[in-house]
Amino acid sequence: MLSTVKTGKVIIAGAGPGDPELLTIKAARSLQQAEVILADRLVSEQIIEDFISPGAEIIYVGKQCRRGISTPQQTINELMVHHAMLGKLVVRLKGGDVSVFSNILDELETLSKNNIPYEIIPGITAASGAAAFAAIPLTARGYANAVRFLTYYKSEAITENYWKELADTDDTLVFYMSSETLSQVVEKLTRHHIHEDKLMAIIEQATTPFQHVQIKNLYDFKRNSSQHSFISPTLVIIGRVVALHEPYKWMENSGIRENYFKPVTNQYIPNNQSENITHVS
Repeated sequence: MLSTVKTGKVIIAGAGPGDPELLTIKAARSLQQAEVILADRLVSEQIIEDFISPGAEIIYVGKQCRRGISTPQQTINELMVHHAMLGKLVVRLKGGDVSVFSNILDELETLSKNNIPYEIIPGITAASGAAAFAAIPLTARGYANAVRFLTYYKSEAITENYWKELADTDDTLVFYMSSETLSQVVEKLTRHHIHEDKLMAIIEQATTPFQHVQIKNLYDFKRNSSQHSFISPTLVIIGRVVALHEPYKWMENSGIRENYFKPVTNQYIPNNQSENITHVS
């Protein structure tokens, strides 16, 4: 009689924005049970040390944009399929929340095509973590009735008409992954005459011991934009709610200007797209 191997399962879980204590109980339990963990770069090393079983295989598959070695999304998809087809419980561990500016759809499509069972565990997204640790309530009564999550990584990502709407709205604006284009964001909003009472909070490495918050007037920032550089990850909050940071802040800026999330040196790199990994059609 031919033996059959039972297909495993993939859990896509959010690790939160940095502070390891913001990991959910459900995600922690899944990590303790996992046989394989595919971990992003923006996952606290403390989570790896405290919650993963000693016998589990940890594969770093984070993306570092132009800052270093990155694992292609196709390879991540292949790794999920490969290990699940061996009957293993795989946790795909992502920074923040899995559904906010994440490639989760690509991964869900891969798992669905290959008939692999999966589960999604949410995490605290960077906007929630940064806002809480910087004492900036995103929809404070009398300041904002809504919040918009955005990213601006290339010029065509946002139309000129939408820039005008963003400048005019009373909604709080949260920009993810936009530190390298922040000067352009500010230029667009000021060009469309965003009101001066809408301040900008630039929050580096939110919720970590190295958190650093800067509060800026957009027009002042525009005049001195060439003088600024930021440590990744950086989240930007724009709106009237930013004025609440100073009177209500409960965490002082760190004087340490180093990377909390270390550049990955043991990143998984496929060898000719890896001959020992199942290729996904």
